[in-house]
Amino acid sequence: MIRTREHLEAEERERLAPCAARAAESLGRVVFETAHPYRTAFQRDRDRVLHSRAFRRLEYKTQVFVPHEGDHYRNRLTHTLEGAQIARTIARTLCLNQDLAEAVVLAHDLGHTPFGHAGERVLADLMKDQGGFDHNRQSLRVVDLLEERYPGFRGLNLTMETREGILKHGHPWEHPIPLPPETPHPSLEARVADFADEIAYTNHDLDDGLRSGLLERDQLEEVGLWREVRRETEVRVGKASRRVLDAQTIVSLINRLVTDLVEETDRRVAGTVSIDSVRSSAAPLVGFSPEVERGALQLKRFLSTRLYQHHQVVRAVRKGERVLSELFAVYRDDPARLPPHVVTRFEVDGPARAVADYIAGMTDRFALDEHRKLLDPHEPV
Repeated sequence: MIRTREHLEAEERERLAPCAARAAESLGRVVFETAHPYRTAFQRDRDRVLHSRAFRRLEYKTQVFVPHEGDHYRNRLTHTLEGAQIARTIARTLCLNQDLAEAVVLAHDLGHTPFGHAGERVLADLMKDQGGFDHNRQSLRVVDLLEERYPGFRGLNLTMETREGILKHGHPWEHPIPLPPETPHPSLEARVADFADEIAYTNHDLDDGLRSGLLERDQLEEVGLWREVRRETEVRVGKASRRVLDAQTIVSLINRLVTDLVEETDRRVAGTVSIDSVRSSAAPLVGFSPEVERGALQLKRFLSTRLYQHHQVVRAVRKGERVLSELFAVYRDDPARLPPHVVTRFEVDGPARAVADYIAGMTDRFALDEHRKLLDPHEPV
C-alpha cells in the first residue's frame, strides 16, 4: 500500500522522457543528506520552499498593484502559484519532471524586493559598487544562506538542479556556496519554469489591468494575438457579460501559449536522448513557434507601455523607490537602528550586503511601516 521513494524513482524512470531530469540521478546537494523514505529529492526541494519564511512573505510583495489598492489583484505569492500550476501542466504534457519544474517556479521569486522591479532597480543602483544586485541572485542567496531552519547548514540545501533553475541567467559574481556547474543550457524543467513564469505574469497582469480600468479593451485591439483570441472566444462563449468574456479570453490566451510552447518544444527535442545533450545543445530547446513568439512579444510591449508605465502605476513605483532608497541610507548611516541579527552579518557579508539582504526580504507593508517609524517625526518608534 505504501509508495516509497524508490517506487517514485522507478516510476520516473519508466514515465519520463529520456531528456528529463530524474531525481535518482540528481547532482545532489552541497551538504550531503540521507534520502527521505517517501519523497524524492525534488519533492523535498519543493516542500522546503513552501515552508520557508521567504515564501510566506511573498503574499505582501507587489506584483503590479500594491496590496492596499485592492484585495483581488495579484501579489508575488499568487503569481508564483499560478506560474507553478502552468509549469506542472507543461512538464506533465512533455513527460518532464513536474516536481523539479514546480520547485523552481515556487523558489524563483523568493529574493524579490518589495515594490516589484522598482525595488530591484533601487538596490541594483545602490549596490553597483558592492557586487551588484538582481532578484535571481537574491533568490539563490535566500535558499543558500538567509533561511535558517536546519542545524547542519545555512539555507535550505536544495539540489543542484533546483538551484540551477533559480539562477536562470548564470552567475557572473561571487557566491559563498558552491554553484551548479555552468553549461550552455539548464535542464528542460528549468526552461519550462522560466516560460511558465512569463505566461503567468503576462496573462494575470492583463486581467488585473482590465479589472482596475488602467487598460482599456479598445487599446488591446492593437495587439494581434489578443484580437485573434478574443474573436475566437466570442464565438465559443456566445452571449456573455464583459467580465466573463474578458476572463474567458485570458483563459484562451493561456491555452494558446501553453499549447504552442508544448508543441514547438516537442518538435525541437525530438531525438534528444539525455539531460546532458540538453545542457550541451547548440540552441534552446524550449520555446514558442516564431509566429506565437512575435505575438507574445507584442503583447509584452503593450503591457510595458500601457500598464507598467501608466501614471498611476508609476506614482506607486516612485514612492516605493524613495522608501527603499531612504531606508538603505538610514541603515548604512546608523546601523544601531538595525535589528541585531542583521548587524551580526556585517562581518561575514559586509555592511552593504547585509542591509541589502534585510531590505530585499521586507514586504511592502513592513517597508512602509519602517519608513514611517524611522523618518516620520510624529510616528512612534
